[in-house]
Amino acid sequence: MSSSPMRAKLAGFSAAVVLLAAACTGTPAAPSATTGGPDGTGSTPTETINIGIGGPFTGPSALTGTEMKNAAQMAFDAINWQVGNYKLNPVYVDDQADPAKGTAALEQAIVGQKLVAGLLNWNSSVSVAEMELTAKYKIPWFFGMGAAGTVNEKFTADREKYGYWTSKGWPDPVKLTTAYVGTINDAIAAGTYSPASKDVAIYGEDTDWGRSFGAGLKNDFQASGWTIVSEDYFPQTQTDFASLMSRYKSDNVPVIAGTSTAAASITAFIKASQDAGLKSLIIADGLGWFGDWYTMTGSASDYVLDSVPGFATDKAKAFQAAYKEKYGSDPSPAASGLTYDWTNFFIKLLQQTLADQGSLTSETIYKEAQDKLWTGELTYTDGIIMSVYDFSLESIPDPVVGKGHYIFPVTQYMGGDRIVVWPDDQASGTLKPKP
Repeated sequence: MSSSPMRAKLAGFSAAVVLLAAACTGTPAAPSATTGGPDGTGSTPTETINIGIGGPFTGPSALTGTEMKNAAQMAFDAINWQVGNYKLNPVYVDDQADPAKGTAALEQAIVGQKLVAGLLNWNSSVSVAEMELTAKYKIPWFFGMGAAGTVNEKFTADREKYGYWTSKGWPDPVKLTTAYVGTINDAIAAGTYSPASKDVAIYGEDTDWGRSFGAGLKNDFQASGWTIVSEDYFPQTQTDFASLMSRYKSDNVPVIAGTSTAAASITAFIKASQDAGLKSLIIADGLGWFGDWYTMTGSASDYVLDSVPGFATDKAKAFQAAYKEKYGSDPSPAASGLTYDWTNFFIKLLQQTLADQGSLTSETIYKEAQDKLWTGELTYTDGIIMSVYDFSLESIPDPVVGKGHYIFPVTQYMGGDRIVVWPDDQASGTLKPKP
């Protein structure tokens, strides 16, 4: 866990960031120290509260964590880290993509720096572990990206205890894997893809996320008549896949499907498939979470399927340009874009809490989550990735998933470009088999 003060004020931003502030938030690009942000109070800060910002800032998922940290900072910078008369002090909780390290860092932050609330994280196994601490200390945590069904199971089993892990920024993967299977089956029906067999190999990182995603793929493929010939799960740190690729080639598996959240691992997997001369159609969920994915894979990523959002709107493109100008690297829609939106939703929740209850404490923020976030009364519609971010009593802790809510298109990579191949109403091309 690390903690550092804000190092750059919005007034020092480039012209690109000025454009971003106008396009994405509708708030002044450089609020003064007395504006109090877009909640309209216009007061000078008289209190400071510590807000935890979680993520894997070091370790195997550090590239993702860095993007998350940067995007969150941009959102908070736009309100001068202030809501009403409250100054928000960031406490960065570096979980290193490891449950034990994550809980140690979070407990240190909660006890040592008196967190009032927190937001974000990335890995499911970390989420499951950290839920114990948010429950123990009654600290509301928002929009953790750990998506695996194990988070939902724990939340649902004892909502009174684990409700402090109030919401997820990424839904249970079983709600998203159907898109891949539908894409492939639709291509077969349309005659654009003709696999030699309906065999599929499942792979993934050996984490709650990887296994939950793999289980979703397995169920969806089997339900539509496919045969699972193998399942392989590996450490997040693994980068040698030569023997696995040799087996895939020997088995002549037409479809290989899985996920990894570690940039070094998933890109090594993709490059190893090219080195082995595989002609399989590969689903690599999460490859596009890293802004520099093509730099890391090159042509090995051609024909690979992924399910990621894009920077499609003017607001999204303004954010993309501002991020690159500020940090010198390309942001990914998943790690940076979603983080930016969820952080702005968190800011809106703080503003609404202050308006409704007159103060920002762990108790009032949690009550606002229960009363308005969980019920769907409080939503966020000014995002750059999804058109609407909302929850319901039926979906919680997941956001509402579906068209017009939280949904990812399926893309096929080609020459460093993303070609949307599903759903039809968003498609810019059709699925192509590897020649």
